[in-house]
Amino acid sequence: MEIKQARYVQSSPTLAGCPMADKPEFAFVGRSNVGKSSLINLLTARNNLALTSVSPGKTRNINHFIINEQWYLVDLPGYGFAKVSKKQRDEWQNNLNEYLIKRTNLVNVFVLVDCNIPPQRIDIEFINWLGAQSIPFGIVFTKSDKPKVHALNVNINDFLSALAEHWEHLPPHFVSSSVRKVGREEILDYIDQCLEQISE
Repeated sequence: MEIKQARYVQSSPTLAGCPMADKPEFAFVGRSNVGKSSLINLLTARNNLALTSVSPGKTRNINHFIINEQWYLVDLPGYGFAKVSKKQRDEWQNNLNEYLIKRTNLVNVFVLVDCNIPPQRIDIEFINWLGAQSIPFGIVFTKSDKPKVHALNVNINDFLSALAEHWEHLPPHFVSSSVRKVGREEILDYIDQCLEQISE
């Protein structure tokens, strides 16, 4: 897939404020500070389409970007740790869940997982929740430039092994690095395949 055009559309605090569900939609979600904005910038080949921050919890709304005037890329609020109150975190989680369950044009959710660290319970639980809701998803292991190759492989294999305890068939997964420009073509090819399938 060649991305010729990518532009910001709007930010919505809740599902009700999102754009009309008239185009296929691919959403990106993960724990706070997992590298979501950096991945979006990598995929779209734009340096600042999505704002990055060293502070966890920067993304607070459902952010829509339109790609090639054909489909939406959506940057979702992170789950897990953020420097906000529990009430605010719960509100974000409720808004996130509502979007994921009720957004009728949602084609696929990419769950971002930091491959620098061992499997985290919160990621496994979120992925299992997606499965229970029958929401299509794939996994993107981010920041693959940071760990040594052995540690990288160990963390990814351990994560997939943890998933295999709950899943008969593992979901598609990708390895990415916004620093080394790794994973872009594979993820965009997968999006292209999804678009072809729904157009048949």
